[in-house]
Amino acid sequence: MASSDSDDGMDAFMGKFKTQRYKNAFTEKNWEKEFDKIPMFMKSAPAEIDPQEYPELSCIQSIIHDEDRPPEEQAKSLKDEGNAYFKEKNYQKAVVSYTAGLKKKCGDQDLNAVLLTNRAAAHFHLGNMRSSLNDAAAAKKIKPDHLKALFRGAQCCIELQNFSEAVQWCDEGLKFHPTEKKLNELRAAADKHKRAADRDARKAKAREKKQHGDKQALLGLIKDRGIKLLQSVKSHRHDSDSDEETESSSATIAELSLDGFSSQEVTGAQVFMDEQGSLHWPVLFFYPEHQQSDFISAFCENNWQDENRQLPSLTLH
Repeated sequence: MASSDSDDGMDAFMGKFKTQRYKNAFTEKNWEKEFDKIPMFMKSAPAEIDPQEYPELSCIQSIIHDEDRPPEEQAKSLKDEGNAYFKEKNYQKAVVSYTAGLKKKCGDQDLNAVLLTNRAAAHFHLGNMRSSLNDAAAAKKIKPDHLKALFRGAQCCIELQNFSEAVQWCDEGLKFHPTEKKLNELRAAADKHKRAADRDARKAKAREKKQHGDKQALLGLIKDRGIKLLQSVKSHRHDSDSDEETESSSATIAELSLDGFSSQEVTGAQVFMDEQGSLHWPVLFFYPEHQQSDFISAFCENNWQDENRQLPSLTLH
């Protein structure tokens, strides 16, 4: 008899839906939008959580950030929150969550090491290589054998082109994980980059040494020819009536330097010596009467003698 009464009550309840429409029911037009407000079915978390629009999510947030819970629980919840942001590739928010977890200063050192390595990964994807390296180093300090921290530190060093340090990070990791394939591959890549960088540095040093020798030899030839470099010196005092200070604006003998024998701003031409030991000069000719000029990027000094001309003084402006 009791069972019959129960069935009758249920039938009466369900019968209401035949005449009355459920006020808060999803419709064909809004069901996807409404489902996206439910944390279980959300495709991504909203940028700002409005308690009126997302009451369920707001409730979960209040549980996560409940200050009455032990620091370890709070840090773990923030780590999980950061991981969720990381999976969505929202690395900036992931960094914020991991940082908040570290600020709880919980006594679980393993959890702190995970927070640091996870934040290092987020920084790495944001391109913050220095910050990522610092977090990896901090995690390694807590756990010297932490594989992810060692691997991330080596990656950061390669990105920063500190190849020697990258090899050191890999070597430290291989002491604890000698068979780790990815770490061995990363070490091989770092060592290859290091050898290439060392080779380039040696080449650059040899090239610089040769250029310095060539420059000194060229300066010696110019000095042997008795060539003087003239430079215009402008007076910085405007309130003087002295003739001596007026004359200070005239050309004075400058220190001999190859910088004065080039026209880098115009053509890039510069004085050079050929295989026969003759100097070739960039020369600018002025023809005031025709209001014209002509530029020769490499005028051999021997041509001046052939044409009974004199090498003019070079003036810097």
